[in-house]
Amino acid sequence: MDPGLVYDTTIDDYLNSLCALGYNETQISVLSEGPYQCNKNFSLLNLNYPSITVPNLKGTVTVTRTLKNVGSPATYIAHVQHPNGVTISVKPNMLKFNHVGEEKSFKVKLKVKQGKTTNAYVFGKLIWSDGKHYVRSPIVVKAL
Repeated sequence: MDPGLVYDTTIDDYLNSLCALGYNETQISVLSEGPYQCNKNFSLLNLNYPSITVPNLKGTVTVTRTLKNVGSPATYIAHVQHPNGVTISVKPNMLKFNHVGEEKSFKVKLKVKQGKTTNAYVFGKLIWSDGKHYVRSPIVVKAL
């Protein structure tokens, strides 16, 4: 198996997700096997997970993701299939990896198109490709 890139989610990512869901530090310390201090600035939207889900998009939101190279050196280009009524931009839209283990972060900006709000979920995707590998991330948005 040669995926090229992976979203390398850490234990801290998951523990911070529990904080964001309302679990307190005492409850989380049971899972972390020791004291744990929640990152108060963490947003579930930024969980370093392959999918991007924005359940209540009003206006514009920007999420951050990090990819790790697990293959040969390569340059990946972002390709977006926009959900209906939502514009998406990726910055940077090109990631160059020089060695195994190298990590690169990028931002995905989602914006509701003027007059295109919906009370239904709409779907799109982000694909990073070097021509050999295709790293797909589903995008799910409910634009309010």
